[in-house]
Amino acid sequence: MLMRRLGFLAIAAFISIGTVIGARSWLHAQLAAREVPATAPAPIAELTRMVLVASGDLPAGQFVRPDNLHWQAWPEASIAETYVVQGKGKLEDYVGAVVRSGLTNGEPIADGRVVRPGDRGFMAAVLTPGNRAVTVPVTPSSGLAGFVFPGDRVDVILTLTIQPETKDGQKEGMERRASETVLTDIRVLATDQRADDQKREVTIAKTATLEVTPKQAEVIAVASEMGKLSLSLRSLAQEGAQVAEANTHTWDNDAARLLRSLPHNAGGGYKVSVVRGSERKDVEFAGIAR
Repeated sequence: MLMRRLGFLAIAAFISIGTVIGARSWLHAQLAAREVPATAPAPIAELTRMVLVASGDLPAGQFVRPDNLHWQAWPEASIAETYVVQGKGKLEDYVGAVVRSGLTNGEPIADGRVVRPGDRGFMAAVLTPGNRAVTVPVTPSSGLAGFVFPGDRVDVILTLTIQPETKDGQKEGMERRASETVLTDIRVLATDQRADDQKREVTIAKTATLEVTPKQAEVIAVASEMGKLSLSLRSLAQEGAQVAEANTHTWDNDAARLLRSLPHNAGGGYKVSVVRGSERKDVEFAGIAR
């Protein structure tokens, strides 16, 4: 009887010890599993495309310049139909556009947020109430070789030739040339300049559209018939700067030293020697008052 009890006690002790050892092994295994960081699943690559966005804040009414835009990667799933996507649109197509509703830095350029030159309502969106839009022809030299952009401010200069008076079939005086600043601080609304960043080709503007008052529009209409119009670019930082007055002028002998050295007679005119074959004749005539 005693031996049987001892056997039961031995078996119970063996089972107890095995249970304790198994429990400790399981506990250590659980603790070790918690210490090992779980490996995150590899993220699925998100497809992106290049979208045209604003560089800096663009308030309503501002003209868009080349440095106001850049391409930025954008999740394809979040691209709206109105966004400008590279391959379907070009950055230069939006240079010269006017912001219809304000854009923040990094915000995509979307149709309806800007109005491009040529779009319906472009001029109505940029014209100051009561003003007019007039277009003037320019050349690479008179139009600053493509450095005038919408939103810039310019002075308009008229260069003309003044013919001498004719009396009894003879010209009295000499032909003169002069330039005059007829308008100042005029805003440029648009130019017909185009640039292709793929072919690296630039077409210099042949016309510039200016914002003027009705009276200034009449001045430009008359001046364009009198001579050649040129644009003089003004600084963007005009605050506190002195603004030039219109109707300042320059005569040809103010610009060319050779004309200033012509001999003068006592009456203040000019004396020129004319040689025809072997005959020489001195001609005196009055100069045009400056």
